[in-house]
Amino acid sequence: DEGVKDMVRRALLPWYNSFKFFETYAKVDGWSAKDNFKLGNNILDRWLLSKLQTLITNVNAEMQAYRLYNVVPELMGFIDDLTNWYIRLNRRRFWDDGLTQDKCEAYSALYTTLESLSGLMAPFTPFLADHIYLKLKDFGALTEASVHLCAYPEAKSEMINATLETAVDRMQQVILLGRQKRLLETIKVKTPLSVLKVIHQDKNLLNEIKKLEDYIQTELNVKTVEYHTDEENYIRLYAKPNLPVLGKKLGKEMGLYTKKIAEIGYKELALLENGKSVLIDDKEFTPEEILTFREAKAGTQAVTNRFITIDLNCTLDQKLIDEGLAREIVNRIQKTRKELNFNVDDRISIKVYTNDQLSKVFTEFKDYICSETLTTDAEIIGVIPSGALKHEIDEMEFHILASKK
Repeated sequence: DEGVKDMVRRALLPWYNSFKFFETYAKVDGWSAKDNFKLGNNILDRWLLSKLQTLITNVNAEMQAYRLYNVVPELMGFIDDLTNWYIRLNRRRFWDDGLTQDKCEAYSALYTTLESLSGLMAPFTPFLADHIYLKLKDFGALTEASVHLCAYPEAKSEMINATLETAVDRMQQVILLGRQKRLLETIKVKTPLSVLKVIHQDKNLLNEIKKLEDYIQTELNVKTVEYHTDEENYIRLYAKPNLPVLGKKLGKEMGLYTKKIAEIGYKELALLENGKSVLIDDKEFTPEEILTFREAKAGTQAVTNRFITIDLNCTLDQKLIDEGLAREIVNRIQKTRKELNFNVDDRISIKVYTNDQLSKVFTEFKDYICSETLTTDAEIIGVIPSGALKHEIDEMEFHILASKK
């Protein structure tokens, strides 16, 4: 029972929720696979479709070799990429007014993915896969009476872009490290920060990551992103011998090589970290024999893993603090919309009662707050309005009375 619950939580619900996200907004916009299908050049659309083709390739190879135990992790990893990365990073594209070309491209990429995923999942989750497939038929293009009457998906190799997949993976690592740093410094994501430095020795990889800069800025809420190759200025990379392994290999020479391993240069350490062997006095040593470690250098705000390094400036001024409070206000208005069961496209009018500090922030960022929450009329009043919902922002009361326009 616990295993089933875990699979529902980690895979089935996220997959189903990604479909419901598509269905909800596609119906609002009247998107049709027959009339509005168009694949474009958006970088995350191309990444998602590349990942999809890689998934189809790998699943087919594993299933034909009867290694079914390798298939489920592949599928679960893709569902995580779909829900926690693609949809999360692209939500604003689906929120724009009107059925724009960019919106059509986003719907088309997501529709293609959900259709293929239903086919891939059909042998493992026959009922849910068929349910989603039949629901997708409402948007046209699909003709079979059941997903189980469709041919099993085959990969379109021309859509696979390995370089792009690697770049997005590193972007994901940057975002995860940035969240980790914010957590360590106890700074909320809604509070903007001034500068993020992305650090890696491979300049070509940094150039690819730079194409994804808008997503990094949005997810980590940073004003500026810089790119650096001088990793040794931020990170101390060092090595230690794997004593149980090397002890057998070196015997009495162990003491001599322990000192030499500690003196290995940065380039050799980087080779070991990337899974390659190095020579010390004409003896070859593998990554299993010499273990590498990373730590931030003193005076930096660096965070690192074996994929990439970042340095995030966590110094706050009043302007950054106020902008963070404005984002908190947006969050409370969105919560109010949800509690009142407003539709995603409803325009609203609000009245707000709060203290002087939040009133000042609300006035300064009024245009931003209203555009983010589909608010057409907003005013601050001197008394708590009857029927208002009470919220707290950093222990300050914030009352909202909202109504549909």
